[in-house]
Amino acid sequence: MATGVELPVEGRLASFSGASGWLNSPPLTSEELRGKVVLVDFWTYTCINWLRTLAWVRAWSDRYGDQGLVVVGVHTPEFPFERNADNVTRAVAEMDVRYPVALDPDYAVWDAFANRYWPAAYIADTEGQIRHHHFGEGAYDEQERAIQSLLGVDGELVSVEPGGFEVQADWANLDSPETYLGSEQGVNRAPPGDLSLNQWSLEGDWSEEPRAAVLESGEGRLSFRFHARDAHLVMGPRERGVEVPFRVLVDGEAPGDAHGDDVDADGRGTMSEQRLHQLIRQPDPIEDRTLELDFLAPVEAYCFTFG
Repeated sequence: MATGVELPVEGRLASFSGASGWLNSPPLTSEELRGKVVLVDFWTYTCINWLRTLAWVRAWSDRYGDQGLVVVGVHTPEFPFERNADNVTRAVAEMDVRYPVALDPDYAVWDAFANRYWPAAYIADTEGQIRHHHFGEGAYDEQERAIQSLLGVDGELVSVEPGGFEVQADWANLDSPETYLGSEQGVNRAPPGDLSLNQWSLEGDWSEEPRAAVLESGEGRLSFRFHARDAHLVMGPRERGVEVPFRVLVDGEAPGDAHGDDVDADGRGTMSEQRLHQLIRQPDPIEDRTLELDFLAPVEAYCFTFG
């Protein structure tokens, strides 16, 4: 058994009865899960912080599923389009989420757990008592040792090789924060032109809705001055089912080998759904850069994240 792990009782496993549906599993109840060690993982599919934990959660489910661990992902949406069950179903398949997922569009499960974070992990013992929790990224060894302790097993910790969005942030070079673009939370908007670090600007026929900046018609540009290895943007076409081409420039040039997974070396990409898009993954040296996004049709842009 894993040793040196102190796990106080932190409360009881809350109810999943508020879930509107389930993926990868019939509905589960906290009572039915007695006798199992349960990891409850709160997530939403555009959250880069959760995506960078997924490789470990997936590996724990695979490693310990036959030894008594059940992972329950609770998908509680941040943005309106994440409430759509079809969108979540597609994300579960694309992101290779193989464990049970409770759909929580109305925050009923979130509130039952009194949760406030994405990602958030709660680990319960076989009696349904929560014995460990972690908010945010990191502490993977600590969480796995807690799982091992509650299962009564020991051994080497899982080894993962994250790719794509799951690659860990380059924290030493991360000087740009998560930045929302809608009128409710948007900060640091500046006039187009010479942007300072972490300022952004809009050119064209844009409006600001509560949760998004919206290009209403014609051509438009969205710019951001950032300092990070990776630059991502939650965005999608204004009209569902329409493909919208876009182009990314870095300091006025094609990104070349600094392009992200959703654009090519010339900076060209196409969006067809509301999701997180990786625009830039630049090699060293990491310096202040200006990212410019050019669109030819109406789009919605929600939030920049960096890594």
